[in-house]
Amino acid sequence: MKPLVSLKNIDKSFGKVKALCDVSLDIYEGEIHTILGENGAGKSTLINILSGIYAPDKGEISIFGRKVNLSSPRDAISNGIGTVYQHFKLVESMTVKENILLGQRDKDKDFNKKIEYILKKYDIKVNLEKYIEDMSVGERQIVEILKVLYRGAKVLILDEPTTVFTPQEAEKLFNIMRKIKEERCSVIFISHKMDEVIKISNRISVLRKGNFIKTLDKERTSIEELTRLMVGENVDLKIRKRESKKEKDFNKTSNNNELSIDKKSEEKRELSLRDVLIKVEGISLTEDVKKVFNNISFDVKKGEIFGIAGIAGSGQRELCEALAGVRKIKKGDIIFEGENLTGKSVREFMKKGINLGFVPEDRLGMGLVGSMDMVDNLMLKSYQLEKSPFLNRKPFKERAIELVKKLNIKTPDVNYPIKYLSGGNIQKILLGREIYINPKLLILVYPVRGLDINTCYTIYNIINEEREKGNSVIFVGEDLDILIELCDRIMVMSRGEVTKIVDSKDATKEKLGLLMLGMKDGESGEIC
Repeated sequence: MKPLVSLKNIDKSFGKVKALCDVSLDIYEGEIHTILGENGAGKSTLINILSGIYAPDKGEISIFGRKVNLSSPRDAISNGIGTVYQHFKLVESMTVKENILLGQRDKDKDFNKKIEYILKKYDIKVNLEKYIEDMSVGERQIVEILKVLYRGAKVLILDEPTTVFTPQEAEKLFNIMRKIKEERCSVIFISHKMDEVIKISNRISVLRKGNFIKTLDKERTSIEELTRLMVGENVDLKIRKRESKKEKDFNKTSNNNELSIDKKSEEKRELSLRDVLIKVEGISLTEDVKKVFNNISFDVKKGEIFGIAGIAGSGQRELCEALAGVRKIKKGDIIFEGENLTGKSVREFMKKGINLGFVPEDRLGMGLVGSMDMVDNLMLKSYQLEKSPFLNRKPFKERAIELVKKLNIKTPDVNYPIKYLSGGNIQKILLGREIYINPKLLILVYPVRGLDINTCYTIYNIINEEREKGNSVIFVGEDLDILIELCDRIMVMSRGEVTKIVDSKDATKEKLGLLMLGMKDGESGEIC
């Protein structure tokens, strides 16, 4: 059978960096073909070449056996290749119909006939007169897919499409992908979620450091094999929860006293209720007349990993920034070990000796300064507390060298500008700086977003180490499986409000997904 798309001996370099090296790949009709690889493996470069954004330095691309030159996105779409990027390219102030018609010359009559056929063919339900700004992330993804299908795409490239999806939204997308496959078209799927890759793919190709490693049939491989091919070595994909210092002390005492199981559980519960580190009561945030989050209340106990889940834009990022003193709230209270933090700035936190670590979503904008080296970035956290007008870099340099060894940070030197390092190494530096002060509370906002699988599990282990010390962690994450496995409790947010707080032992992906969509009890039913 002749491949629909064939790439032969593709090379691409950016300066001295070899992004792709002699990559050959075939995509057949009627298949969902996943491309896997760590950060820097060449996935983005490959799809940008197929999308006409980059031209290969060497090699050729064929579609149905005919050699093509994809020198622009227009060339790609005219040859039947449509790409849906992770960051949507929609005009929010326009309707669905207006977005689909952007750049097209079709009249209303032609549009209505064509779009009705596509909606029916792929079983897609969407309100064409709805404005993009009023749509959820899942709905916007569907609009992006409609745009490329309307333009006649035979090959659909999906770049990390389910990153911020609920399980229910992901399943809707998978149904559309299956319909596209049934129509003898092809889907190139880029994802880091291994369970989804195994579930939806027909074949899986692995890239590593710009090189093509292997293509495997889904039925003849496993998550463990795929991970090993991606990384180049075996990786332990297990999160081992560790007992906090408080739990160890309690278990030791209760075992010595030979208490009954019921009595142990009761005493443990009472101890947990008393041992609250931070209590948030009815806080709200309004910016530009818009409610960002409203009437949020919860507490975090000592030695607890407290997860926060929600669809992107539900207020979880802004909530964490408010807890860290970056955003000012005017309503409600944040009580940290008896101290009211409401209205106080980060500098006031430090002067009062409030031991709080914060890893923001924007690691190079809000967290670190890219043009500075590792030593100077470590100094940023505490230089204001120095009593002398002269800063002593020596202890910070020693600390930097120690972190490089402990967290396996790959950098030419601790005096090397961090903006030239990979995302994973930058994140390790930021996290290392925050944990070095031994914070009683560590707030992490999407700390593993865009990182390779090895770095992700390094960070999960660091989080568990903090729990073992008796410190608390607030963890905002996208991967529901990881949230359930890592956290003690999970607070679900929807449209700026708390839907429910659930124990991780009682949580499922499906239940969390429904709560993220705003269903207060997480029960199944029709989603509006």
